[in-house]
Amino acid sequence: MSGAPRTGFVDKVKAHIELLDPVTWISVFPCLAGGVMASGAMQASFHDYLLLFALFLLYGPLGTGFSQSVNDYYDLELDRVNEPTRPIPSGRLTESEAVWNWSIVLVVAVVLSSFIGLHIGGQRGIVFVGSLITGLVVGFIYSAPPLKLKKNILLSAPAVGLSYGFITYLSANALFSEIRPEVIWLAILNFFMAMALIIMNDFKSKEGDAKGGMKSLAVMIGSKNTFLVAFLIIDLVFGLFAWLAWQWGFTVLFWCVLAGLALNVFIQVPLYRDPKTGASFMQHAVNDGFGNAIGKSDVHEHNAFLRFQIANNFLFLTNQLFAAALIGIKYM
Repeated sequence: MSGAPRTGFVDKVKAHIELLDPVTWISVFPCLAGGVMASGAMQASFHDYLLLFALFLLYGPLGTGFSQSVNDYYDLELDRVNEPTRPIPSGRLTESEAVWNWSIVLVVAVVLSSFIGLHIGGQRGIVFVGSLITGLVVGFIYSAPPLKLKKNILLSAPAVGLSYGFITYLSANALFSEIRPEVIWLAILNFFMAMALIIMNDFKSKEGDAKGGMKSLAVMIGSKNTFLVAFLIIDLVFGLFAWLAWQWGFTVLFWCVLAGLALNVFIQVPLYRDPKTGASFMQHAVNDGFGNAIGKSDVHEHNAFLRFQIANNFLFLTNQLFAAALIGIKYM
């Protein structure tokens, strides 16, 4: 007889939803919204709102949820150390139930994206379906052997940037219009921003990664140097963003992006000097404000990253959506 606790139906459903990690779904929504806005082609009709809902469903609960479910399945041993309360290590879901979880989500995502791709047709349909399939494949090989891209930051960071920051923009734009050249640039900016953020997010599993042979940047070069690398990438993204805004003739956006860069650097300096407790003035935002959305952490460096993430994401995403709106107006 198994010693695992018996779980009721409602608790099983909750565990399956938790395996899809709903808090991570939010991460793709700004890129999707930006891609749609920049198309300048969405109409205030039931048809287009239904397409928009399907887009968010595909890349949120289905796409991102699939990658999170697969990750939990293949990282069971690591999660016993890093996150023992997750559905599988805690015994609320069995490994076979987890396989059913991500298999069903995968089938639904492929069928729905194929239907939408056929509906919009042409090159746009190919881009839409191709983007979603690419995201699902990358999401699988990110965690699954033999490739298991997450084992090395040189492979894992670009994989995350591609899945969360690049294809989301292209897919959202293709849903309503031909790909705008400015959207490709916004997708590139989000690619590198996502890379920088995942580099720092690995702080939360530094101990388990070291024991499991995972080559995260935090394990290889230490916390302080990891912050430095990530901050350099982020500041270059803001710098390129400002230059693009100037080239596109969006003068107000140019100054807004520069202001965002200056505020970011103001927060980055104390974090680099003290990777554990720097920028402590932002802690209340994690404890009392955004903690429920971005999570909380007992790992000092990861908690410091969360403090930075709140400010950085607000500055970058607001400017990104501002840019998308201006691009959309240009093409209306």
